[in-house]
Amino acid sequence: MLGAVETRSVSPVFVGRAGELTVLNEALVRATAGEPQALLLGGEAGVGKTRLLEEFCAAAAKDGAVVALGGCVEIGAEGLPFAPFSGALRSLLRQLPDEMAAASAGQEEQLARLLPELSDPGRGVPVRGQQGEEESMARLFELTVRLLERVAAERPVVLALEDLHWADASTRHLLTYLFRTLRSGRLVVIASYRSDDIHRRHPLRPLLAELDRLRTLRRIELSRFTRGEVRRQLAGILAAQPEEPLVERIFDRTDGNAFFVEELACSDDDCDHALPETLRDVLLVRVEALPEHAQRVVRVVAEGGSTVEYDLLAAVAGLGEDALIEALRAAVGANILLAAPDGDGYRFRHSLVREAISDDLLPGERSRLNRRYAEALEADPALIRADEHAPRLASYWYCAKDPAKALPATLSAAVMARRRFAFSEQLRLLERAMELWELVGDEVRSTLRPVDFTEAYPPCGCDPETKPLQYLDLMAEAAVAGRFCGERERALKITKRALRLLDEDPDPLREAWFWNQKGWLMSTLGRSDGWPEIARAEELLRGLEPSAVHAEILTHRATWGALHFPGPETFVAAERAVEYARMVGADDIESNAQLTLGGLLVDSGQVEEGLDMMRAVHRRVVDGRLTKDLARVHTNLPSTLEGVGRSAEAIEYGREGIAFCRRYGLVDAEGWVWANLAESLISYGKWDEALDAVAQVATTSSGARQPLTSAGERLARLALYRGEWEAAAGHLAHARALYGQHDPQPQYTLPLVRLSLGVAAGEGRLTDLRAELAQTLEQGLPPGTQRYAWPLLLTAATAEADARGLPAAEPGRAEAIELIRRAAKTVATPVPVWQAYERWVRAELLRAEDRATPEDWAEVAEPFASVERPYGLARVRYRHAEALLSSGTDEAARARATDLLLSARKAAESLGAKPLAEDIALLAQRARLTLTGTRQDPAPGPDNPLETLGLTSRERDVLALVAAGRTNRQIAESLFISPKTASVHVSNILAKLGVSSRGEAAALAHRLRLF
Repeated sequence: MLGAVETRSVSPVFVGRAGELTVLNEALVRATAGEPQALLLGGEAGVGKTRLLEEFCAAAAKDGAVVALGGCVEIGAEGLPFAPFSGALRSLLRQLPDEMAAASAGQEEQLARLLPELSDPGRGVPVRGQQGEEESMARLFELTVRLLERVAAERPVVLALEDLHWADASTRHLLTYLFRTLRSGRLVVIASYRSDDIHRRHPLRPLLAELDRLRTLRRIELSRFTRGEVRRQLAGILAAQPEEPLVERIFDRTDGNAFFVEELACSDDDCDHALPETLRDVLLVRVEALPEHAQRVVRVVAEGGSTVEYDLLAAVAGLGEDALIEALRAAVGANILLAAPDGDGYRFRHSLVREAISDDLLPGERSRLNRRYAEALEADPALIRADEHAPRLASYWYCAKDPAKALPATLSAAVMARRRFAFSEQLRLLERAMELWELVGDEVRSTLRPVDFTEAYPPCGCDPETKPLQYLDLMAEAAVAGRFCGERERALKITKRALRLLDEDPDPLREAWFWNQKGWLMSTLGRSDGWPEIARAEELLRGLEPSAVHAEILTHRATWGALHFPGPETFVAAERAVEYARMVGADDIESNAQLTLGGLLVDSGQVEEGLDMMRAVHRRVVDGRLTKDLARVHTNLPSTLEGVGRSAEAIEYGREGIAFCRRYGLVDAEGWVWANLAESLISYGKWDEALDAVAQVATTSSGARQPLTSAGERLARLALYRGEWEAAAGHLAHARALYGQHDPQPQYTLPLVRLSLGVAAGEGRLTDLRAELAQTLEQGLPPGTQRYAWPLLLTAATAEADARGLPAAEPGRAEAIELIRRAAKTVATPVPVWQAYERWVRAELLRAEDRATPEDWAEVAEPFASVERPYGLARVRYRHAEALLSSGTDEAARARATDLLLSARKAAESLGAKPLAEDIALLAQRARLTLTGTRQDPAPGPDNPLETLGLTSRERDVLALVAAGRTNRQIAESLFISPKTASVHVSNILAKLGVSSRGEAAALAHRLRLF
């Protein structure tokens, strides 16, 4: 009988969870050693997540760790932006005031968006940072991570964030960023969530899937108690061993859910025969046992949110202070309410009880309580913290079903959300404002004014002094917020709706702005290349006065052209964009346009002028004088330098760009910079470093298809260079699948075609290679794409040269060579690296026609020695040596060939270019050259097929060429012997193999995998 023993609602005995607690303790040990830890704790409601965290945090604090708790706050059905981080940072500020001050020094204004206490008293949340909004949000994330790392530099810190299932989108984004970028500090970050709340469309579900891919994160899933653990829990609650029938009944009713076990154990004095029928009854039975005034207070607290401040509760409850304290004491004594961690308010011991009470409220009762909360906050805003006032007031008025009050409050909350860079919450609030807009009359709308518009829209906005806010203004704000927070589908839907409204009430300037937004969104979502939308926007601007909208759309048009058709027309568009931006005083747009124009100048041959223009923008960015497009210059400038063969300088700027992106928290931009850095590292001969750079792309690009496509291209290219044909084909297929076909851009399509040709050549599919080449060249190579065109043509020319002499390659051979030669005449050579490639392509085509001379290859080698392409130089030296050995046998030529091969072999071995190294070794063997320092292969075992067949070393060389389809004359040329000697070797081989023809000999060699 429960009534016969002392009862406690919470067991003093910590039951089970030994394995989970061990994982947490091990994480703390690793963090204390300097390796930051990230963990997710999941489990159904009531299973014991909070109790496990309490036990772990108490032990950690006892061992000297600083524990900071933060919880996601639910207001109605909504989360409060950044609430768990604000709470945890506030706790750290209380415990470590000096350390927090030192760690945040110089960044107080930005960090005040999460923790207003860091700002000057009374200053509030800053309106705007130095950077553009998208970049400033990322900067805030980066500063938050660095703050935590600094505070945890000398002592272990446990950051516990509870109830992630209630987290707002901005909190989810910040947590993701923290888990991805945490690199140092004695920090343990653990976040808990209800797994049973994560339905198919829950916003946390994709986040959990994304975080699962992080190797640095561990997930803990709490299961329910076993029957034995329930028995131990009941013993702790009852302070006595429970009777077995009671254990059985409670276990059967609760299935081992720890919280339900506690509630049933304490729900009735005679639990043996009075168990409630439903779990909802279980949750409410002890509430209904409270005195009436205590029940009333509990209902008020339930509707106020996760935590309700005492002063606010006093203003809403309608009780005298003594009666209120008495009611609270009863609720706390019954273990229904607890004092909040900061001691300033009250919360439910378990959110399941709050939800049950809230669900039990009558509809009129719920709206009345929310109205009283809203009226109390309007009467005295100081009842709660300033950073929570706007969102909570908006929520209370909305739940009070008062649109006239809810609309202005919601707009104010949206402005506050944007100032805190909580763009997901801004979007949600603006969508709610659009919903409320239809429910209020003109008398309310006429009082509204545009407040602190996002910087993308003012050129079209109304005058806040003379005109009221318009519905289209809300839609523009929402579209930009959706783009900033990654909700591009919602942004596109809003943009399309705005354009339909503008069809009914035309406004060309605004319509052009929305068409431009739609173009960006369609391209980003992979629906189209965005050109029809840009063209429509340009058409709408004809005849209108110059404005920032003109400059922005012209810049978009020029950027689009540079990516798709970088020719004279695009060049003119970029010049106009710079001119218009300068005319209207739009400095940010002008710098953006200058980046595009600078790249086009370089492509057109005005290399130094274009680079100087791009470097000037780079300096303004680094000096902090530019407020938008901070990241683009760190992508475009290194890429442009790489495109003119200045790989070392590109690497230097790329590494600066990585540091810049990390300093300002530009995670997505960092992925692009890593992808470009990987390309320059490949060119410069730092292949292993390039692989490391590629690995960084996946962890920083947040799923953006373009940098991931580039990463796949880099992996495929390295695999080709290293002779890993299957891996190259796999990386190529993955890259093509990522990129899709909706928005073909030469910077992606041409490198992928080049790789496809390389894979086809490596697999001996010359017919497929020729077909794809012909299809690619059918429309011609766009001007300004020489950096992609020359490597593509080289791959095709090399394949034709390597296939020379193969009977199967002869049909169509002359046509393919002529096609490559014609295409090469259309590609520019504005800088030395592409002049070297032009000579290389020409030499390969001569080799394909059996007309290449040592002089031809010497002409290629000379310019290659001065450009930063060690792999290309090694290949050219190999071909030069081959030509020297083929042209004669004088000692000077052989000595020169030996030097060239030694140099080429050194580069090939250093790079890990296995096919090139093998070709060099085979050429040296055929020419009977000794390369000093050549590594000796281990002696073959007696079961080597070539040994058992009795073939000499020279006969093996001949058999390899017979298997490749070479004639006696071609064998003689390859091995530097006479045709007659080659014929004798072939006859001996046929006799030793016991076959009657060259075809049978080739078939046997292939079947035995001799080569």
